[in-house]
Order: sequence, then structure tokens, then C-alpha cells
Amino acid sequence: MKRAWHWLEQLPLLHGTVPVVLTVGAALGLVVLVVARGHRRWFTRSVPVAVAIAGMALIGIWVALIVLKPFPDALPPRVFGWIGAGLLALALAALAWRHQRWWRRGALVVAAALVLLGAADQINLVYGPFPTIAAALQVPPSGAVPASTVLQALPNPAPIVGAVGAPVEASWTPPAGMPTTGALTQVDIPATASRFTARPTWIYVPPAYLTTRRPLLPVLVLISGQPGSPRDWIDAGAIATHMDAFAAAHHGLAPVVVMPDALGAETANPMCLDSQLGNTDTYLSQDVPHWVTSTLQVDPDTAHWAIGGFSYGGTCALQLAVAHPTLFPTFLDISGQRAPTLGDPTLTLTQAFGAAGPAQRAAFAAVNPMQELAAHPLHGSAAWLAVGAADTEYGPQAATVRAALVAAGVDVQGGPLPGGHSWTVAVEALVAATPWIAQRAGLTS
Repeated sequence: MKRAWHWLEQLPLLHGTVPVVLTVGAALGLVVLVVARGHRRWFTRSVPVAVAIAGMALIGIWVALIVLKPFPDALPPRVFGWIGAGLLALALAALAWRHQRWWRRGALVVAAALVLLGAADQINLVYGPFPTIAAALQVPPSGAVPASTVLQALPNPAPIVGAVGAPVEASWTPPAGMPTTGALTQVDIPATASRFTARPTWIYVPPAYLTTRRPLLPVLVLISGQPGSPRDWIDAGAIATHMDAFAAAHHGLAPVVVMPDALGAETANPMCLDSQLGNTDTYLSQDVPHWVTSTLQVDPDTAHWAIGGFSYGGTCALQLAVAHPTLFPTFLDISGQRAPTLGDPTLTLTQAFGAAGPAQRAAFAAVNPMQELAAHPLHGSAAWLAVGAADTEYGPQAATVRAALVAAGVDVQGGPLPGGHSWTVAVEALVAATPWIAQRAGLTS
């Protein structure tokens, strides 16, 4: 039974049989709901009413997104279409509910559920945050261990320190009995300086970290998109699978990956800066590094640290790398924007700083990476930029960021990848950039 459940959890939601089955199920469910009561009055009055209700609800959602701007970029038409299908299914089921026998009501519930599941998976296909059923259900990820396993300090002998100027790989010999895979764990990082309301952080440690005498490994901080959570890099980003593969090719060595919360809530958007929306910058540039260096056995030299992210996380990585170049001299910006935003300049200033006057514009300019780069060269930093070749929203912004970085003296690598604005592109970018990050971090030659 346990094996069957594990097999079910790992079924892919982004390709293969499941998306096809869910899409067919959604179509059949919608047909059942449309013909739920086959008399003429149902087709001439109830079905049009259901369409009108679903249409008005969809318009209401569209208006709410424009007014509230929970996301800086608009939802694509495909997403709105599937939201509309789900709303129509609910409206049809509600109108057909009265004077029905229990088994017909059960059929209505099943049909509506099929439409909603199919719509959810179709939206999932657009962005790719849940690659498997296990990820969608948020069951504990494979390879998760108690925090004590990762946080415990080792007895003597002390961690291995490599020769100055030589990569860690040059002085590392994997001991007998070293695990073949790394581990994931979840921890709470106190927001001592920032008072930022952060959700728990996820951490990946490679096999070499799980030995009795650890090498001092570099740190890679990864930030999720918005909406999102730190776990997105585990589920959608497949961080453990990727880093385990890299470690297998490098004697168990890989960066220690720290995945903190840069949002505070699933749909929050504090724009990765210090403002009325929360002191996100202070949390990520002070609280998180302090906790990492005081709690984990890692390379304390931040010249060997890197930061990266996808979408909102890519913008965040850009902001932090520009604002704190000695802390994050290496960064990975995947499908990020050219500057933090809530989707509207006035809304951005009023939400973050309380008003949209000259003082607020100056405050925003001080943390706008494009303006910072224009004012202060950034020699010694290096960036890997990636964006989907079909990403018409973030592709032009990536070109603007690249030009600004090059003009500021930053060594820029990377480029467009096949795809749009999705986690598929994020995974491909991380896989491509990891050897470069490892070299920059002094891990490999």
C-alpha cells in the first residue's frame, strides 16, 4: 500500500498521462454539467444564467487584480480561460442542484470536481510550480531530515580547510561511508534585526556535509517567485535532484543551498527592500547570513557566496547583489524584472513609502538597481542572466538589466532559454549556471 501511494505521489502533473486524463475529465465534467437537466427551459434559461454568473465573476476577478495588483504582471488569457471554466462548472452545479436525487447531486459534485481539477492542472502547466502530485499535496519532500541532523556541530576533528587560493575539490577526499545523496531540512531563522515576518527556511546540504569531517562549503541563497514559498525550489525547482547530480560528479561536493522566505506570505509582495511592507532586505542581508555563519559549518568568506532566484526571486537577487556586492558577489537572475514593482509606479511608492512625492521617489531611486548601477560601478561582481526566449514580458527587461550590468563593469554570462515564464526555464537555468557558480565560489576548478 505504501509503495502504491509513493508511486501515486510521484506521478508527473506537467507531462505524460495525468494532464491528458485531467483535461479529458474536465471536458467530460463540463458536458455533464451542461446537460444536467435536459429539458428546454434548462438550456434556454439556466445555462445562459450560469454563463452570465461565471462571466460576471470572472470580470470581478479581473477588476480585483487590476485594483489590488497582488501580482506585478497580468495573468495570461489561458489562465483566465480556465478560471472561467471552473466558475462556469460551479454555477451550473449550483443551478442544477435543486430537486435532484442524491445520486444526481453526487454526479454534479464529481463533474464539478473534474472541471476544477482539470482547470487547476492547466494553470499549473503555465507556470509549473507543482511538477508532481506529491508537490501539489505538499507532502514532506523526499530526503527531508530533522533539523538537528544538519545543525549539529561536529566533534573534533575540525572541518577541513583547503589551501588558500585552491578550490575545495583540490583538498577533499570523500571518506568511506559518505552518503550518496544530500539532505533537506526546514528551520526557523530569527528576524532579529529586521523583524520581518518570515516563514520557515528550507536548506539543502550535499553528501560531503553529512560526513564526520565536513569541508567548508560555499553558500547559495535561492529565492522563490511571487506568489510562492521557499519550498518552491524543492518542488518546482527540483533542487535536491539537481544538486545531488552535481555532487555525484564532484566527489559529494556542492554548495549548501539556503532557501529563505522573501515574501512573508504566499501572495505578499514586499519587493525585497526595506519599507512599510516589511524589512525584507535587512532580513536577507543581515538576519539570514548571521544565522547561516553562526549555525551551519560553511565557508564564512562571503566572497564565495552567491544568490539567485526566479521571477520575483530573480529581481530580488539582482537587488541584493547590487546593494550588497561584498555579501553576494555572484548572482543568478532568472526571468527577473529590471526593478521592484507592484505593477504601477504610484501604487509602488504609496504602498512602500506612504506617498508618491519627491522624497518617496528619492527613497525608491536609492534602492532601484538600475539607478544604483548607473551611479556606482560594480567591478568584481558576476551575474548569470537567463530568461525564456518566448517570455515577452520579462525578456525585454532582461535585456535592459544585461546592458546596465555590462555598463557597470559586471561580468555577465547566460542568455535566453527555450520556453516562457515558467519553472521549466528556472530549472534549466540553474542546471546551466551551477558549474559556473561552483567555480566562482571556489568549490571546483
